Amino acid sequence: MDATFCSLHAGCPGLTCRQFAAKCITQLQSPHSVGRRSVRKTQLCSDLRKTAQDSSVKASAATASAAPVKKQDQESFILSTVSDMEEERRNSNDRASTQPTPSVSGRGSQDALDSQYWQELLSSPEPEMFGHRAKSASDAAVLRRKGHLKEQDKMIEFLLAMHHTHTSEEVMQKMDRWIMEHRQQPQHSRLKRMVPSVGSFFTPLKLVDAFREFDQFFALSRRKYVPPNFAEMRHILNIAQVHSSAAGLKLITFDADGTLYADGAHMEHDSKMISHIINLMRSNVHVAIVTAAGYPGQADKFEQRVAGLTATFRKLHLPQHIMDRFHIMGGECNYLLRVSPTSKELEFVPDQEWKTPCMQAWQEEDIKYVLREAEKLLLDTSYQLRLPVKKGEGSGANSRSPNYI
Repeated sequence: MDATFCSLHAGCPGLTCRQFAAKCITQLQSPHSVGRRSVRKTQLCSDLRKTAQDSSVKASAATASAAPVKKQDQESFILSTVSDMEEERRNSNDRASTQPTPSVSGRGSQDALDSQYWQELLSSPEPEMFGHRAKSASDAAVLRRKGHLKEQDKMIEFLLAMHHTHTSEEVMQKMDRWIMEHRQQPQHSRLKRMVPSVGSFFTPLKLVDAFREFDQFFALSRRKYVPPNFAEMRHILNIAQVHSSAAGLKLITFDADGTLYADGAHMEHDSKMISHIINLMRSNVHVAIVTAAGYPGQADKFEQRVAGLTATFRKLHLPQHIMDRFHIMGGECNYLLRVSPTSKELEFVPDQEWKTPCMQAWQEEDIKYVLREAEKLLLDTSYQLRLPVKKGEGSGANSRSPNYI
């Protein structure tokens, strides 16, 4: 509790210090951010002044003969009182946490409690310090600290180079016009001449609007000597793409390792992505996790990688038509899994239900022949370059070491 209360409490003579401190602590114990607490402090003290006017008149006669209390002493007493009450509250919470939790009898009762927990978690609004888009835009802070990411993009580098002679908004205004022109004439557009490696734009992009939205949180337009970096430009492009695709979005795919969870880890029950995935499925959007991990005939191993997500499906008792919007594509597009309508666990989708006729026409001998030829070519190249093959069964380029293939 800071000195803001002390200076405001000085105008509430009819309210005792302990009453003031008790009301402050009671009303400010909330999960909201510190920024909103400071606003509530001012509102709280303003309300307390009004309620204290009547009591101040009655108390004036009793306090007239008493010695005047110095403002410094009054503030010190309030601070000490608040500290004592906060210490008592912490001790009571610690005692409550050490007491044994009453057991819930029956599997059905436990499932009901779990379902209620997740329903409340999904329905509770996020803290809004900067607005309804603050949660998504604040994720860019991590990208902004990283600066130039490992990905290379000639168009983003061209945008950064334009900042030497243009402001950020001027850059986005020109790019809006050039992208619109490029979508109409992709081979002869001005953007194609300036960035020959630029690809196709399947949707229009409103970069000016995306920049202004990003600028609300990170004040790019207020910078005078520090231009935007690679990650910030990419995030602005991502915002424009999300707004453009939102209207007709039917499918969204996520990479697994390094995106939904750390490399080699699993999606646990406390993952923040669980609520987002479920909300997308409830909004009639199909969600697919695409991973290179392959476990032939072992759906339970795929289940272990996303155990927290599938367990939440069961705890929430999601209808089957919602769970049908979730799939996992594993093993470099060799295995497709879905949620079983009976066991509510992952199961393999039969090949004839999702593979194209061309894929179904592949013969096992043809596949083995291609793999043998690829292995022979890899070993020949390894011998010519005098580089040892790192793995015996699964080989590939190793980016961490230049001495292995």
